[in-house]
Parts: sequence; structure tokens; C-alpha cells
Amino acid sequence: MLVFKGIQKTTLIDFPGKVACTLFLPKCNFRCPFCYNAQLVLEKDTGISITEKEVFDFLDERKGFLDGICITGGEPLMHPSTAEFCKKVKEKGLLVKVDSNGSFPKVLKRLVEESAVDYIAMDIKASRENYAKAAGVNVDLTKIDESIGIIRKSGIEYEFRMTAIPSLHSKDDIVAVGKWLNGSKRFFLQQFNPDVPLLDSSLQGSKTYTKGELLQFSAALKPFFEEVAVRGI
Repeated sequence: MLVFKGIQKTTLIDFPGKVACTLFLPKCNFRCPFCYNAQLVLEKDTGISITEKEVFDFLDERKGFLDGICITGGEPLMHPSTAEFCKKVKEKGLLVKVDSNGSFPKVLKRLVEESAVDYIAMDIKASRENYAKAAGVNVDLTKIDESIGIIRKSGIEYEFRMTAIPSLHSKDDIVAVGKWLNGSKRFFLQQFNPDVPLLDSSLQGSKTYTKGELLQFSAALKPFFEEVAVRGI
């Protein structure tokens, strides 16, 4: 059984085109220095514990108002029972969006094969050459590649997304990501927010790319995707 560490009761942003709630799960196998959910990643006590029963009671109360849920973290696919929880949500007639870093392709495949997910958002940390630096740990890129393949062949809605940070990503690095994901449907380049508590406190208050620079990067990425946009500007 899952125990959630936070809930955003209503969001019009997290699930594109839908009214949803967002559920936060603890634990992550990455240590991205720019992560703004450090308490969840490091499993620090937030003083909040929400059981599955409490979530389902909440969903029953919001029946007819919510289109679906978003499950994020942390890394939600670290939890063995996440797929089963998603299936239970689907049985209630709600849509499910899952955020993932793509390092658990077997769980991702199960979600797709069992029709337990309607939208997948996978975070791409950097180009293949700089992935470990951006993720904060050594990453098995074969698993990342496998997840990319599962998502692209799934037939469901999806997005790849990447947070652009001057100290971690050059323009060449960003374009390399486009070449890597060439032919994918949707890619979002996200503005970095240095004004919130981050896993690596040395990044707080650091330089960000300007709106103009992000739009230039977005233009350079357009040949590789059906849709490219910038978030957070």
C-alpha cells in the first residue's frame, strides 16, 4: 500500500488539458542538484502521511469535478504497488498521469500494457554524455533508452521534458538531446527556478537562461519533435 507525502487538491497545469489533483510519493534513485522536492527525495519527515484509503475517499468526494490524477515524487515508479494503485484509480473512471525519470522501464511497461496510465511525462536530465552530472548519480542509460522506446510506442499521450540550467546545459547539450529523441511527439524545455529550496543549495540564486535564450533553444529543437514549447517564462 502506498503512503503519499503530499497532495495538491486541484491543478490545471500538471495534467495538460485536464482538471486533476497531484499526489506526491517519497524516495528517488536520482540526486539531481536542481531538484526542488528534496524532502521527498531524501525521505525527510514532512509530517504528512496520506493513505490510499484517504486518497480514494478524497477522489470520491471530488467525483464529477476531477478528470484525473497526477502521480509524481520523488520517483513514483520506485514503489512496487504504484501500478496497482493506478489501476484502482482507472477503475473509478479517472485518468492517470505519471511523472518518471525513466529508470524503471519494467514498471513503465506494465503500466502501459495493463492500460493503467493515460499520460506519461518523462524527465530527460541532459545529453547522454552529461547525464550522470545532471542526475547526480551514475545512470544506466540502457534503461533510459528502453523507457523512451516504451513511451514512444505506447500509443498514449506523452511528453519528454528537460530543465535548462546554464551551469549544467550548454546549447550544444540541449540540441544533442533533440537529436537523441528525434521523432518524438512532444518536448518541453523548462525554465530553472533558483529561488526555491534545492537539493544542492549552491545552485540557489544562480544564473538562469533568459527568455530569449530559451526561445532560441526551442527553435533549434523544432526539427526533432512534432511539438516543442518552453515552460516557466
